[in-house]
Amino acid sequence: MSMMQEFKDFASKGNVVDLAVGVIIGAAFGKIVDSLVADVVMPIVGRIFGGLDFSNYYIPLNGQASSLALVEAKKAGAVLAYGNFITIALNFIILAFIIFQMVRIFNKMKKEEVIAPAAAPATPEDVVLLREIRDALRK
Repeated sequence: MSMMQEFKDFASKGNVVDLAVGVIIGAAFGKIVDSLVADVVMPIVGRIFGGLDFSNYYIPLNGQASSLALVEAKKAGAVLAYGNFITIALNFIILAFIIFQMVRIFNKMKKEEVIAPAAAPATPEDVVLLREIRDALRK
C-alpha cells in the first residue's frame, strides 16, 4: 500500500478530524483555565500573601531595581520571574487535575458498560424440548 493511500485511509476514517477537534477544544479549554488562574485564583493567592500582584514577583539578575514592574524589569535586563512560573505551574496543576477527573469519569462509564452486559438471549424451544427429553431418559 502506498503512503498516499495509507494517508487517504487515515484521513477518511475520521482520525484526523477527531484529532483536530481535540486540539481545538484543548486550546479553548486551556484558555479557560488560564483565565481562571490569572483572573480568579491568583488574585486570591496574592491577597493572602500581602495584596501584591503575584505575577510580578521576580529576582533581578542584572542589577535593575526590584521595585519595577516585571515588564519594565525585563526591558532593563535579565530577571528570574518566579511569580510568573508559579502562576503557570498552578495553571498546569489545575488543568491536569481536571483532565484526570474527565478520564476517570470516562473510564468509570466504560467499566459500567462492560460490567452490565446485555441480557442473555432466550433459549430456543427445540433446545428446551431436547433437554426435557434428556432429563426424562435419565430418570
